[in-house]
Amino acid sequence: MNPVYCRARYLLSAHRLHQLPPDGGVEVAFAGRSNAGKSSALNTITGNGSLARTSKMPGRTQQINFFSLDEGRHLVDLPGYGYAKVPERIKLQWQTTLERYLQSRVSLQGLMLVMDIRHPLKEFDRQMLLWCRQVGMPVQILLTKADKLKQGAQCRALREVQRHLEEVDMPQAGVQLFSSPKRIGVEQARSRLDEWLGFADSVHP
Repeated sequence: MNPVYCRARYLLSAHRLHQLPPDGGVEVAFAGRSNAGKSSALNTITGNGSLARTSKMPGRTQQINFFSLDEGRHLVDLPGYGYAKVPERIKLQWQTTLERYLQSRVSLQGLMLVMDIRHPLKEFDRQMLLWCRQVGMPVQILLTKADKLKQGAQCRALREVQRHLEEVDMPQAGVQLFSSPKRIGVEQARSRLDEWLGFADSVHP
């Protein structure tokens, strides 16, 4: 594991775009429905169980949260969608802010799209993939909670998502199994991050 992930630290939280750090360097964002295990995935990948807040109540992530790896490299935890019990006006605010961030952020080099393997390709997931295709944003899909299914069901879910990527013409998008408690797919996800964050050459000579 690249030791820089262990050094991840909280930098800031933003409700509005003007609160974001300067748009320079490189960053990778984590997106997904509010019950998909996004924060847990971020914690597992960095090896820091308390980095991103997790909760049994979906929708806990209500801001754009930045975590610094080193000078000029960040991981970003985006607001979750779906079951968040907040007023509709707040949901609309999140949506507007998120869309503007994704469309305008120059330093954003890749998107980790988190889906519960038992419920993949929900409307939000499909919308995010469509946006990634339109703007040419690299994306890696993490099918989280893979430990909840037996191997046969895991393979079927994986093939379902792979077929969808073929149908929407996204051959460069990746999809993998992932489980925080069983540590399934952690190194694969880190390798993808290494590529986007510019670590690949130094970590994998």
